[in-house]
Amino acid sequence: MQILLNGQPVQTKGRTLHALIVEQDIVPETIVAEVNLQLIKQEHWQQYVLHQGDTVELLSFVGGG
Repeated sequence: MQILLNGQPVQTKGRTLHALIVEQDIVPETIVAEVNLQLIKQEHWQQYVLHQGDTVELLSFVGGG
């Protein structure tokens, strides 16, 4: 299925948000996820089903000083 991931078109086999994150080799504890402008809590990632054309933003926080 084709989605937009962080502004780029991506072909994914992941059916859920969690599967997409694992497929992208991202450590889940280091990010927040937004789908179609809606923040998705991490405890819902395994049940959250992605659809063709979804816009997904995976954001990591960087600390500094």
